Amino acid sequence: MKTLEQAMGYEFEALDGRDKVRIATFVPEDKLEAFGFTMGKNPNPASEWTRENILEHLKHDVAFAFEKALGRRGLSSSSMHAVVRMWNWILEEGLEDFDEYPMYGLPLYKATALKYGWPNPIGDDTGREDKYNE
Repeated sequence: MKTLEQAMGYEFEALDGRDKVRIATFVPEDKLEAFGFTMGKNPNPASEWTRENILEHLKHDVAFAFEKALGRRGLSSSSMHAVVRMWNWILEEGLEDFDEYPMYGLPLYKATALKYGWPNPIGDDTGREDKYNE
């Protein structure tokens, strides 16, 4: 798994900055500026940079990504695809190079859900079926 410092070198891709915002929750307040963040006083302490905490964020993000993809929400799906790709890149557990984006990112969301044993609302579908783009 990458360190927080390594992860801050990631080239963020989400149009709305969701990926950068997600990682910011792990940056201690005294290091925000060093990482290029300018934020007001955060009343919450930074989350500890552990595999378990990253997986908890990823689990929530995959569920949200499925919701957006199945609702055909293009911009939200695109941003969530960037977020899920980022977490997989950080974890370095076999999905870090998964870069397909057919059907609102469903193949990536399914692969991630199956890898970690999380709910997969598309079942046996690959996520590439035309019905997801209708």
